[in-house]
Amino acid sequence: MKLSMIGTGYVGLVTGVCLANCGNDVVCLDVDKAKIEKLKGGKSPIYEPGLDDLLERNISSGRLRFSTDAFESHKDADMIFICVGTPSDERGHTDMKYIHSAADQIAEVLIKLGPAAKAKVVVVKSTVPVGTSIMVRNRIREKVGAEIKFEIANNPEFLKEGAAIDDFNKPDRVVCGVENEATGQRMRDLYDPFVRNGHPIYIMEILSSEMVKYASNAMLACKISFINEMANLCEAYGANVTRVREGMCADKRIGNQFLYPGLGYGGSCFPKDTLACIMMGEKAGVPTPVNKAVHELNQGQRDRFFNKIMSHFKAKDAPGGLSGKTLAFWGIAFKPKTDDIREAPAITLMRKALGYGAKCKAFDPVANENARRDLGPAVDIVDDMYSAAEGADALIVATDWDEFKSPDFDRLAKLMKGKVIFDGRNLYRPQQLADNKFSHYSVGRAPVVSG
Repeated sequence: MKLSMIGTGYVGLVTGVCLANCGNDVVCLDVDKAKIEKLKGGKSPIYEPGLDDLLERNISSGRLRFSTDAFESHKDADMIFICVGTPSDERGHTDMKYIHSAADQIAEVLIKLGPAAKAKVVVVKSTVPVGTSIMVRNRIREKVGAEIKFEIANNPEFLKEGAAIDDFNKPDRVVCGVENEATGQRMRDLYDPFVRNGHPIYIMEILSSEMVKYASNAMLACKISFINEMANLCEAYGANVTRVREGMCADKRIGNQFLYPGLGYGGSCFPKDTLACIMMGEKAGVPTPVNKAVHELNQGQRDRFFNKIMSHFKAKDAPGGLSGKTLAFWGIAFKPKTDDIREAPAITLMRKALGYGAKCKAFDPVANENARRDLGPAVDIVDDMYSAAEGADALIVATDWDEFKSPDFDRLAKLMKGKVIFDGRNLYRPQQLADNKFSHYSVGRAPVVSG
């Protein structure tokens, strides 16, 4: 098929590259000329394992092209995918300006092509409030009139940052919202090569398709907040959340995915989509107490962990607290295998520490540049994990990158000014830290206080 993608962000680029790699002819469109030139040269503007190789391979084959020209991008396309950003404010209101702009752009191209052109399928792939795809259809229809034919569809993405290529190529399921059987068949034809593993393609009505995305992410966010709530209870009663999790997750009805205690979820999806569910509920007059609790607990988890840091230094150095202390952070991205720092717990903790007069040093394997742009000179971003720890009064583990899991504790002891680790991802066994004479604070487990 001939396809075009509006937007070369995370979703648009991964979708375009993977569909091209399956033999389709794909054009990715963006208004950012610098980004398009970078992509033409085979350089991805985002970090995603495996993406650069696929990008170069499909550009070389001629199946993947990049453009800033809307008409040239869309004129031959059988399907036009809308993959633009849908940012939201702190209450969950979605900014629809990029969706509106994409719809207007498509309408202009359809008008130029005229009534004789083959009907295209406009596919909304961005995560959007329920009802948006119908709004896009109506907005385009108002501009092009009744004579020009096109179809609308919704096709939510389920890509995990750090595993997006595998998620796209081997999906658990593909969800497509359509208005008629013919459009559903065209979507099946597009995605059939990706479900040879027997996993399903669900063709459903558009409103349900849009809701599937929110329901899925809200459920995953709920699991994360739930295990953190249990971890907090474990701390209060002296239980060990690691053992509790083992016993709980052995139940096949529960499973073990997304049930890891820590600093809570971040990134662009779970916070935004949970808030969107709350906002949709408010607009419809439908209470959403579970989603509200999930969001509040997640935000509070960071405060709770920061209070452990504050309490340690107040108890040790009262009344000075964090003022003048140097805190080292291992990990800045909200999760490993990505350079995404949106809603990252490390950023929240660093800003809190700076507000109390602390100095912060940080290292992340891939997110350093994004952190430098976001934090500026307030935080010393270094290019080595041990350089970050040098002279530090405490080490905070904020992202569970593999390289942080088995550090040289002897080396750390010599480099650090204070021997205390705040383990926000439960990477280390408490006894392991006690044996190395470190104080250790984690999530849902009793602290180890040395010396």
